Amino acid sequence: MRLRALLETDALGLRLLGGEDELDRAVRGVMTTDLRDPSRYLSGGELVLTGLAWRRDTTDSEPFVRILAGAGVAGLAAGEAELGDIPGDLVEACARHRLPLFAVHETVAFATITEHVVRQVSGERAGDLAAVVDRHRRLMTSGPAGGGPEVVLDLLGSDLDLRAWVLSPTGRQIAGAGDVPLAGPVGAELAGHHLAATRTGRRAPHRTTVAGTTYSLFPIRNTGRAALPASRDVRESVLSDWLLAVEADASDWPPARLDLLQGVTQLIAVERDRRDAARTVRRRLAQEVLELVQTGAPPAEIAARLRVAAPVLLPGLGAAPHWQVVVARVEWGGAEGSATAGGPAGSVAGTPAGGSGPAVAGGPVAQALLEEILVDPAVTGPDSADRIAVAHTGDEAVALLPLPATTSAGAHGSAPDAAPAEAEGALHADVLLAAVREPLSAGLADDGRLTLGVSAAVHSPEGLRGALEEARHARRVAAARPGRVCAAGHHELASHVLLLPFVPDDVRRAFTARLLDPLRDYDRRHRAELIPTLEAFLDCDGSWTRCASRLHLHVNTLRYRVGRIEQLTGRDLSRLEDKLDFFLALRMS
Repeated sequence: MRLRALLETDALGLRLLGGEDELDRAVRGVMTTDLRDPSRYLSGGELVLTGLAWRRDTTDSEPFVRILAGAGVAGLAAGEAELGDIPGDLVEACARHRLPLFAVHETVAFATITEHVVRQVSGERAGDLAAVVDRHRRLMTSGPAGGGPEVVLDLLGSDLDLRAWVLSPTGRQIAGAGDVPLAGPVGAELAGHHLAATRTGRRAPHRTTVAGTTYSLFPIRNTGRAALPASRDVRESVLSDWLLAVEADASDWPPARLDLLQGVTQLIAVERDRRDAARTVRRRLAQEVLELVQTGAPPAEIAARLRVAAPVLLPGLGAAPHWQVVVARVEWGGAEGSATAGGPAGSVAGTPAGGSGPAVAGGPVAQALLEEILVDPAVTGPDSADRIAVAHTGDEAVALLPLPATTSAGAHGSAPDAAPAEAEGALHADVLLAAVREPLSAGLADDGRLTLGVSAAVHSPEGLRGALEEARHARRVAAARPGRVCAAGHHELASHVLLLPFVPDDVRRAFTARLLDPLRDYDRRHRAELIPTLEAFLDCDGSWTRCASRLHLHVNTLRYRVGRIEQLTGRDLSRLEDKLDFFLALRMS
């Protein structure tokens, strides 16, 4: 479409402020931004929409317009909702750079203009496309009535007779049309095909057959504010982008229909950008807690931040009884032939033959990936990650996961005092690994590696530093194993490992705290002397009579105390392994 056509549509409410001689420019897309330098997201031919939040004084307009003109955009449309009349310095800058400038009336939403441009550029009229795109307005507007990606997919089915699903990089279904979900193994296999094709530089859509059914896979590029930093290296986004899986063979589709599907992916990308914006709060909370824990802040200060985080991550609860830490690291070997996203939308190109790819920052990649893989793969929908907060430091991502209270009561009916061996909903490394290994291995190809470490659940701010180090050490254990995707949990840090000299002190403290903190807390509240009882019981080699005599207790009282110790810790003092763990914990405390 031409810029001139925008002025001929009264519903868009556009007013031309300059560039009348340039109105025959072709518009190939639309992009909304308030970044001071949006060049990383521009490929040329866009109509740029801006609310002018980037403008702080009169000197900001010139560099902003110069960047747009240099990127070859078709025109600029500025909203009047924020500042009223469009500033004269912006009008003058556009005139100098011969960039057409439109004013957008405050009553017109950018979503309306976006939909109109997407509809016109797609050039597809199958199934009354005008009605389809008009109904997509719910997806583009704010508020709970947006409908989500399911609206788009339902319309593809009803108007164009296409069954489609939106999948995460691990193959988890985010949205689907109708009541029939895509089988989990099929989704994982489709995601693996898509990631492998993207890494090898094949042009989208990618055609593949799974279980006798042919699918066409379209990338959903995340290009909004929540996107990863733009780079020519596809490795920075391949593990975080969604994909659209369509049950059809698109290899013989006409260009108009392919353009229509590209327009649909843009609509879904807008929805994803909006959903991703909600992650910023959770990321900030995680970053604040991580910095406090790593700098050795007082437990009271950490507890205060956790009280702020808990209602955000667990709505409806005042606090989280337990917390778990997961550490992830994505490392790239810079192997030759790694794909880069330097071509047009949907295409990738390899690095020069015989060379190696540039260094890729692993922290942001691991952060985005960890936010996805910590979601239960059986749960559909983009909002199921709301209780996951992930920060990153260097090449490492750290997830802070709140766990709800367990519903099981203790053997003696004293649930408030009981600290179960495993909090309800706690993550297990082997389960986590099984859900993501196959598809992510395809995206990591022959030059990438993902390693994960999972801590035990802790029930106090004092335990978070130990949990962090425990998760880091578990990740190092995973890194020592072969494979593209490896994970290890706290259960694999057997007590004999603690005797090895390379284990950090914080891991030893975490092990000790996990066994003894429940007993210390109970002693502090009830003056029950469980710790002295445990020491005496082990010193007497588990002899009930000798221990009772040493402590001047009746044997039944001793049995009650030992039973309480076992209940609070989830251990069995009749087992040699558990006796050894307690022995080591007491010696290291």
